[in-house]
Amino acid sequence: MSADRLVSGFEFLAATPLLWLSLTLGAYLAATVVNERCYRMPLLNPTLLAIALVVVVLTATGTSYKRYFDGAQFVHFLLGPAIVAMAVPLYRHTEIIRKSAGALFGALVIGSVTAILSSVLVARGLGGDRELWLSISGQIGGVPALTAVLTISTGITGACLASYVLRLAGVRQWHARGFAMGLSSHGIATARAFQENEIAGTFAGLAMALNGIATAALVPLIIKLLDRVG
Repeated sequence: MSADRLVSGFEFLAATPLLWLSLTLGAYLAATVVNERCYRMPLLNPTLLAIALVVVVLTATGTSYKRYFDGAQFVHFLLGPAIVAMAVPLYRHTEIIRKSAGALFGALVIGSVTAILSSVLVARGLGGDRELWLSISGQIGGVPALTAVLTISTGITGACLASYVLRLAGVRQWHARGFAMGLSSHGIATARAFQENEIAGTFAGLAMALNGIATAALVPLIIKLLDRVG
């Protein structure tokens, strides 16, 4: 088969949504197999490996992100139902959540404030302009694309390293480990927490949801405070 026919064939397939959806699912399945064969090593996180594989393919074929997303957006659509489905394990472990409510609330406030302040102060300390450090939230003048990249990067970092850090810190209880992972590293670390233990995954999902609410409430207040301080 000639090179021209191969190029033409690829261009035809690239125009169909099925190609990019299949690439996304195939990359994740392949990454999951690699992770399983390496005894679920956190550093070989399936999401990280799948993203790397998709990026390589898109770069090699010169495919824009918009073209890719037009085909793979069905996976993005499923994110909402997946989050809602976390209500099931939350219901199963309602009693543990109720007993830990006070500690969870304290961890939520401290964790949210620390995350917001550290993000802003590090960006400012490195010489970033206001638009850069506001990108912790696209709703207050930041760059939404940068916010998404930073969120994914945080999630992958947490999924890869949280287990090691928590072990070194002596955190053994599953609900504490899960809440810490979800609070600091969002959905990707929550998925990792479910791999370790259902209780850990449940509390990670709870932390992720509560932190989203807390961040939305606290960010405008903290930004105003920092503006006044200068």
